[in-house]
Amino acid sequence: MTGTRSQADPAAGAERRKTARVRWAAGGAVALALLFAGAAAVASAREDVPAPRATGAPAADSADAGFARDMAVHHQQAVEMSFIVRDRTEDEDVRRLAYDIANTQANQRGMLLGWLDLWGLPKVAGGDQPPMAWMGGGEGDGGHEHGGHQPDRGSDGVLMAGMASRAELERLARLDGEQAEVFYLQLMTDHHKGGVAMAEACASRCTVPVEQRLARGMVEGQQSELGLMRDMLTERKARPRP
Repeated sequence: MTGTRSQADPAAGAERRKTARVRWAAGGAVALALLFAGAAAVASAREDVPAPRATGAPAADSADAGFARDMAVHHQQAVEMSFIVRDRTEDEDVRRLAYDIANTQANQRGMLLGWLDLWGLPKVAGGDQPPMAWMGGGEGDGGHEHGGHQPDRGSDGVLMAGMASRAELERLARLDGEQAEVFYLQLMTDHHKGGVAMAEACASRCTVPVEQRLARGMVEGQQSELGLMRDMLTERKARPRP
């Protein structure tokens, strides 16, 4: 019996790896479709007049609308980073984490943009409303306190707490193997810390119940992944950035 099981295990393992690759490719197609759709929506929102505002919908400067707009942008970068590391490592644990983050955040991003459409609100804030202003207490309140390592916000593509700069994304795309894994885990740790701060703000400030529930789910899910990424960094003799 033992000999039969050991002979079957390699085939079963190969089949699981094949299934994971198929799921990752399928998830990639979904995520990319959502990314392209979102990019087109953001571009068109600058010129097109939004649909008539729905009765009872939140205001354009509300926490509900601000969170939906900002978190959609925040999520887009998480998906982008996950696709980069997918092609820079063969480590199944990192690839599995990247798949889960890309799939989850692409789906959530679609929901956030869909709500803005439903509410008849633009997908980009007006020029006088900076990102994260909806969190209160001044521009981006709370972001730097919870966002991990941060370059100056607004420089080199950094729009919100936790987001990576263009230079950091370019560096990630140049690394391979364990170096790529460590840098991805560090960048995503910062990204999740910024995302958790934003989601906690929505959970306390937003007024649309379904959006509040989504925000609370983001907090729980990303905090769990923060613990996982900390352990994965420890396994690689690394740690989150100070």
